[in-house]
Amino acid sequence: MADWVENYWRLRWDLPDGVVYRSSTLPHPSCTLSVERGVTRSEVGADPVVLTGVVRHRFEVPARGRSWVFAVKFRPGGLAAFAGLDAARLTDRVVPARGLLPASVVTACANLDETVADECCVTRLDAALTAARPPTSGGDTDYRQLLGVIDDMLADRTLLRVGQIEQRHDIAARRLQRMFARYVGVGPKWVLARYRMHDAVRELDGGYTGTIADLATRYGWYDQAHFARAFTDLVGAAPGDYRDRHARHPG
Repeated sequence: MADWVENYWRLRWDLPDGVVYRSSTLPHPSCTLSVERGVTRSEVGADPVVLTGVVRHRFEVPARGRSWVFAVKFRPGGLAAFAGLDAARLTDRVVPARGLLPASVVTACANLDETVADECCVTRLDAALTAARPPTSGGDTDYRQLLGVIDDMLADRTLLRVGQIEQRHDIAARRLQRMFARYVGVGPKWVLARYRMHDAVRELDGGYTGTIADLATRYGWYDQAHFARAFTDLVGAAPGDYRDRHARHPG
């Protein structure tokens, strides 16, 4: 499943009555298949098996009570390539997986709960996904090209503009836009900006001591005020405040 799946993950919590922990995560250009039991997100209804599309804002979940989550994080574009979906239909949405994924995959998820060992959860779901995967003979050339672009965005921090991607991969702007809309659900500019913002956060986490203006320029923002607004919207704190807080409480 490595062509489509990035990783499997599990989360559980058991909090006393009245205690709420607000979990906050930076958004990634990935879709997730999850089974969520207990006190779940407000977006999860009676069916615990859901698909979460790319979230364009800071991903926040108020954790309370007792809950258990097991999930598959697809590679960028992986869910659309695997299931033949239009990823743009899922952007900023949480929807039941039933009817969108093969019934065998949904059933495998529905049969998982906190009594099943983590390794067994992975084995069962990986087997269900593998049995339902699309044929690879010939391959999906658009998806393969998309993965190459995504890998390049992640590996090369000097890529700051979509035009650089178009030139390096010899791909027309309109085709690149269509490819990202179909497979990822957001445009290449958004994905590139998110990856560079993640780089900026990692710099601050690693003890960056330069100016915020230099940090902004390094990752493609030539207006420090614009960078500060984008950082604050995504992280929940201004860059300088975030650095000061991390210095006081490393890790």
